[in-house]
Amino acid sequence: MFTIYFIFGFVKQQHQLMKFFSLKSLLFLFIFSTGFAQQNDKPQDFLKKEFHTERRAQLRAKLPKNSVAVVFANPVRNRANDVDFVYHQDPNFYYLTGYREPNALVFIFKENQTIGNKTFNEVIFVQERNEHAEMWNGKRLGVAGAQDELGFRVAYNGGEFKSFELNFSKFDKILFENFKNDVRDTDESADLYDLIKVFKEKVSFDLIHLNNPTNDKLYNETKKRIDTKTLQKLMTNLREIKTKEELVLLKKAIEISAIGQLEMMKAMHPNMSETEAQGVHEFVYKKYGAEFEGYPSIVGAGNNGCILHYIENNKTNVGDNNLILMDLGAEYRGYTADVTRTIPTNGKFSTEQKLIYDLVYEAQEAGIAAYKIGVDMQEPNHIARKIINKGLAELGIIANENSKHNYFPHGTSHHIGLDVHDPGNYEKFEENMVVTMEPGIYIPIGSPCDEKWWGIGVRIEDDILVTKNGPVNLSVLAPRKSEEIEAAMQLPSVLSDFKLPVLD
Repeated sequence: MFTIYFIFGFVKQQHQLMKFFSLKSLLFLFIFSTGFAQQNDKPQDFLKKEFHTERRAQLRAKLPKNSVAVVFANPVRNRANDVDFVYHQDPNFYYLTGYREPNALVFIFKENQTIGNKTFNEVIFVQERNEHAEMWNGKRLGVAGAQDELGFRVAYNGGEFKSFELNFSKFDKILFENFKNDVRDTDESADLYDLIKVFKEKVSFDLIHLNNPTNDKLYNETKKRIDTKTLQKLMTNLREIKTKEELVLLKKAIEISAIGQLEMMKAMHPNMSETEAQGVHEFVYKKYGAEFEGYPSIVGAGNNGCILHYIENNKTNVGDNNLILMDLGAEYRGYTADVTRTIPTNGKFSTEQKLIYDLVYEAQEAGIAAYKIGVDMQEPNHIARKIINKGLAELGIIANENSKHNYFPHGTSHHIGLDVHDPGNYEKFEENMVVTMEPGIYIPIGSPCDEKWWGIGVRIEDDILVTKNGPVNLSVLAPRKSEEIEAAMQLPSVLSDFKLPVLD
């Protein structure tokens, strides 16, 4: 029992660290250690179809009169030759439909539409059932599944879109996001490439975007009708505030990620590679049922920790007196965490490492305190930056707190959800937003300061829920204070005895 060993070993050896564990968190760990074996063939805790139906209703309420919103599924992206990357649905499409397959599009109408003998205010086009394709790549929902499992009353196969008798010229506005140049034409009939091509023809899209007004009246009417900006704003307004159903999944993703950080603290040793450290985190994600990583894992030891989006993770030995910065997040049922910890590879911060780490921690704590309803979302960044600049000046790394420098080159706060950088308006904090707090200091080799600071890169990132009662740190299971990290790193790891045989 991985989890039970972890809990009781932790309690026995470091009772004071139990402040990281609420009863709720302990229950979460126990459920995750036992629950999956008791479930049916597939996970049972994806968002329900009623959630997605309600999201479509909310979008419809925000649409302008006599308009239609059009959302396409994500493209299938090729990895190499005949192998594709694991498919990942477009977050907006998933939010509105719950559909996790490619080659699909959905229409959401402001007013009811009548075509033939059907009256409806939404319609989805999905992949057709195909026995041969399903033998290779798994079962498809098809039309019946879209109706029964997703809750669409009107659904069609993608191949039927071409003959779908909808007169787009009657709408005052056709809302969709502009197309990216990453959609391939595949051998699949009615693939995303075909759906987009037919849609462009139906709405005279190329007439506008090829800037070829052969018919001035049609050109002007089409240009007025097509809107590629409003839908993104409407979806941002919907997604930046999380519902109670979303919070359940997001909290699980965050707690799994925090456990990964704690297990890595216990498993770390100076002869480890960055790749191995990455693997420990991602093993924990899979152990507790997270399907994916929410973004490419960042694991940088020493000077690599000063590269903000370092994803090579190929340093073969992290070293005996380095820091290792680990920025990773589990994706659970589509929702993505974003948690960063920076720890000493040998279990003990050096004097210089601890000074920088504690300065970042102080800035983060002060910033988190500002995550209150009605506060400007830029305020935590201002607070953290002021503290870090003052601290760097006191340490002699910069001349004074007003000096310009690149030691803290990024902001502190972004929304998380279906995207690791979820859409947001970034105005005022509102209840049930989940926003990161991630100050950092990065002093790469060759920086204009004393060499004793070179190669120190520190980022501390937590996922904060905004509530009526103030900020709640959802990633608290991962120790943050320097002393608590050192204590956690003295605990035994269940991975210590996991050794490869000697190979010739």
